[in-house]
Amino acid sequence: MSMRGTTDRPSTVLGRQLGDELRRYREAAGLSTTEAAEALDCTKGKISRMENGRVLVRTPDVVALLHAYGITAPDAHERLTVLTRAANRRRRQGWWHQYGSVLGEAYRDQIEMEAICDSIRTYQVQLVPGLLQTAEYGRAVTVASRAWQTAEEIDRFVQVRLARQERLTGDDPLEFWAILAEGVLRQQVGGPSVMRDQLDHLARVAKQPNITIQVLPFSHGAHSGMFGPYLLLSFPQMASLDLVLTETPTGNMWMEQEPEVARYRALFDDARTRALPPAESLALIQRVAKEYQS
Repeated sequence: MSMRGTTDRPSTVLGRQLGDELRRYREAAGLSTTEAAEALDCTKGKISRMENGRVLVRTPDVVALLHAYGITAPDAHERLTVLTRAANRRRRQGWWHQYGSVLGEAYRDQIEMEAICDSIRTYQVQLVPGLLQTAEYGRAVTVASRAWQTAEEIDRFVQVRLARQERLTGDDPLEFWAILAEGVLRQQVGGPSVMRDQLDHLARVAKQPNITIQVLPFSHGAHSGMFGPYLLLSFPQMASLDLVLTETPTGNMWMEQEPEVARYRALFDDARTRALPPAESLALIQRVAKEYQS
């Protein structure tokens, strides 16, 4: 039996998603891991690790398993092969690995997903999104979190946040659409001077063609997405790979199932229709920035 690809690796968001789908197809076909291993000429342990997202999965292996499971629909084959390529691309070593001492697993997952997705839509209740933060605003947020104790740790974490922002520039910039509750503009993170510079920065980046910023004013009342921040990440070639990241004080959570993702698409659509248009949002950001000058 072939033993290629059996080296255990840390599980990944897309790797787990791929493994979950392979397991569902196997179970629907009524096959055991032993029977799946026979179809792939490997050990059943490798099948288990594939389904747990612990090993790099080759596209030919996915095609062979789908054939063994009786899956012939072209869209299913396309989805799984695209997901396989995306999961494998995510495993490449990136710049963020040098900052491993200050990055938790969930934050590494977020950075790695940012590196391979082509657009992010986010709704934020109280904080400027990390990809749009100035260095001093990011530092104030980092200090307030109390997750890092030393000046060196704080400096390195701020460096990570700034390095992430390179995804918004260059030859293939990320499409970024942020809906900000008005509280984001009013919460004095770091004090008036830091806030003025932060809002001036938002006004500048909002003019970039790949960045859309809308503000949802207090006066627009209650809406369906007001209960917490989230990010909706989309990937090239196939919308069904979309992922949602929800942010909480005790840790972030990925949502990968299509009904969950569809719900967040609807929440974002509701927020963007209720928010001010981009030009009016820019004018509001600039007005609030001037308030911090007095």
